[in-house]
Amino acid sequence: MTDQPAPASAALPLGRLFPLYAAQALATGATTVSTVLASIIMGSLGNEALAGLPSTVIQTSAAFSASFFGALMLRRGRRLGLTLAFMLGTLGAALGFLGAKLHLTPLFLLGAATMGAAQGGYQQARYAAAESVPDNKRGAALGALMLMSVAGSFVMTGFSRPIEQLGTVLGTTPEVAGWLIGGALLGLAAVLITTWQPLTTLQPGKKLNLSVRDAFRTPGVRSTALALATGQGIMVTLMSLTPLRAHHMGMDHAGVAAIISGHILGMFGFGWFTGPLVDRLGLKPGYVAGAFLLAAAALTAPIESHAWLGVSMFLLGLGWNLVFVSGSKALSRTPAAQGVSDSLGYVASGLGTLLGGLIIARAGFPALAHLCAVLALLPLISAARTRPRT
Repeated sequence: MTDQPAPASAALPLGRLFPLYAAQALATGATTVSTVLASIIMGSLGNEALAGLPSTVIQTSAAFSASFFGALMLRRGRRLGLTLAFMLGTLGAALGFLGAKLHLTPLFLLGAATMGAAQGGYQQARYAAAESVPDNKRGAALGALMLMSVAGSFVMTGFSRPIEQLGTVLGTTPEVAGWLIGGALLGLAAVLITTWQPLTTLQPGKKLNLSVRDAFRTPGVRSTALALATGQGIMVTLMSLTPLRAHHMGMDHAGVAAIISGHILGMFGFGWFTGPLVDRLGLKPGYVAGAFLLAAAALTAPIESHAWLGVSMFLLGLGWNLVFVSGSKALSRTPAAQGVSDSLGYVASGLGTLLGGLIIARAGFPALAHLCAVLALLPLISAARTRPRT
């Protein structure tokens, strides 16, 4: 299969992109009803001390698989790679459901690892969306994909009652039933993606046949990968550890859910604005604004106030959004670097949550937040290495 040139039109080809966008929405919904709640399942299996292990397994597995899927898509095309990733996710969800239902912890963790491997593949759908439009529309294409992601997450949140009823029918909890729902959604995503006709605006022979080593020698690629890994690592670290701080501050379950919803809104809900903004102003303002928003989120996180904690989580999501859109648009020009860059982001996330917990235990949450505020300025290196209006 060879990709077809994308039409040089002023508008996004939403009709052609719909299967890709819908599949990504289904995948986000699957994550919302399954892996996000994996720590609760781990506790119910009698391993509460290891409640964070599924998340670590997922991030580690995704780090290994992202490079593999990036290379596969480069050789065989986006559609095949994404289809295999969604199918792998279906298998992982089924294994996770069976492991949780039968109280077999190793089987549940195997399912989590398989789901992580799938995420390392289907999260690269953003590059498929960016490649489908001219360069001056790639931010808008990425923003639209983010909107579909937040839609999938919120729709699944609204289906909490039917999922509870399914859990009752199956004789298990809603969290376990969510894995079964997640597998069904990923299976549907795999079917949808087979109907998608890939488009690409990449010029044949231009940065397409580079080796990974040569790709990372391309000016600006290493600093872009650094920005993406930094944004991902800080976002996941604070997102994962702030709810524990909120609990210690006396915030109830509804309050924690509210600040997480605000965080998701910041991450995905403003893609309609940030994507076209990066197209209009260029990558440099995106990196600068994203870096300072991430730093502001980290600096406000230690404030002893429920309201400020909510503000912090929203700023964290919005700062990540700007760095993510800018970096993804930049890397859409160098496909050989995409998978490895994603792997670096997953590694940063895993190390961040692991070391972040140790820092909190030894020095307290403010020490972690202040360290994150300093690291949040690393995307400014990308800004400095970016030519104006790119």
